[in-house]
Amino acid sequence: MTRADDRQEVALVWQLGANPWIWHSPVTTEALTETLPRLAGWGFDCVELPLENPDDWDPASVTKLLDTTGLAPAAVVAVMSEGRDLVRADPATVRATQDYLRRCVDAAHAVGAPVVAGPVYAPVGRTWRMDRAARTAAYEEWRAHLGPVAAHAARAGVRIAVEPLNRYETSLLNTVAQTLEALEGLPADVVGIALDTYHQNIEEHSLPEAVHAAADRIAHVQVCANDRGAPGTDHLDWPGFLTSLRTARYRGPLCIESFTAHNASIAVAASVWRPLARSQDALATDGLGFLRRALAAH
Repeated sequence: MTRADDRQEVALVWQLGANPWIWHSPVTTEALTETLPRLAGWGFDCVELPLENPDDWDPASVTKLLDTTGLAPAAVVAVMSEGRDLVRADPATVRATQDYLRRCVDAAHAVGAPVVAGPVYAPVGRTWRMDRAARTAAYEEWRAHLGPVAAHAARAGVRIAVEPLNRYETSLLNTVAQTLEALEGLPADVVGIALDTYHQNIEEHSLPEAVHAAADRIAHVQVCANDRGAPGTDHLDWPGFLTSLRTARYRGPLCIESFTAHNASIAVAASVWRPLARSQDALATDGLGFLRRALAAH
């Protein structure tokens, strides 16, 4: 390996982050004020910033929190709740959804996050049957409706990371292959793919093969156990997954995303009916410890 190759390998040391949804929903300025210092104290490098409603947190205050704690903003996470839809929706709903996504882009730009990630196409939980022609038409419609948001993101220097979800949460984009098809014609430097090990475990034949297929279109990566618990407490092929990410030369962070069963709205949306670790703190810290060990051994 040449000295230049060594420098490239160093550049592929991933930051590790967490999502405050592990403890809170909605994630407000107050919640971030409580959570970010603890994440930094545990040794996390970065944090995802969910934006369920445009005014849940103040970008200026969050920027100060990031500066104080030393955490990097990994991504703003868009939330596609009921009424946010870019496919088979009335014009008013499409416009309101575009406005919301533009607000997410603006928030990401304001705090310095490189990515807006999420299922930015339809509400979580909305499913319907499609034949081949209907699916092709849905993808065309989605591209047309996402276009103005993508243009806004390009001007802001923010990349949109489109997240395929499992079959129980959407019928539109479940796999990497479907997502790549839907992305055809959209600029790769502006619109990419967000991988989430929870969804890929359900929908893909192989985590490494899914990463390989997504390749340089990967814009963001979320990790958790197969049951949404702490990474490493499960049966997932973590060595294969990490090797494939390295082969794909993914340079973004790995962020633990999970949820608390004690919050009514998020528990129902994510079907979290029981505790997934001995405590929410343990879910984060055990996951961080596993990822550090896995990367050190990788």
